[in-house]
Amino acid sequence: MTDLSTEISILLRLGAATLIGAVIGLNRDLRGKPTGIRTLGVVGLGSALVVLASLDFKTTEVLDLNPASRAIQGVLTGIGFLGAGVILRDSQGTKVQGLTTAALIWLTACLGVVCGLGAWTVAFVSLFFVLVLLSVGGPLEAWLHRIWGRDDS
Repeated sequence: MTDLSTEISILLRLGAATLIGAVIGLNRDLRGKPTGIRTLGVVGLGSALVVLASLDFKTTEVLDLNPASRAIQGVLTGIGFLGAGVILRDSQGTKVQGLTTAALIWLTACLGVVCGLGAWTVAFVSLFFVLVLLSVGGPLEAWLHRIWGRDDS
């Protein structure tokens, strides 16, 4: 049986992982990419759930991190299959699409793991960085391509 503080901690960890995934998914959805709020919210939630389950839903006094380590390895290995599903080549086989979305699926799983471990500062600082990168990265790449005369379209 868990006490109220443990239950609140579990709720916060699962909720934060879901919310962080949903925020990243919103970015993908607004850009018409193959994943969205639901997909990445579920990836974050599932990752946090696996970590919490490996810790036997104990959010304090974790003495043995070996089970969590194995769960994290399994999440990160397994999530690669989901990410691989969004990577596509064009009909000529010259252009690859979906790498950013695949990377974000992987990152969302990582952030879910971090939430499952309750590392709040790392989780929210990482979310901030990825949102800045997603907002500024595309226009910055386009500007640099114009300056250096490179056209990847």
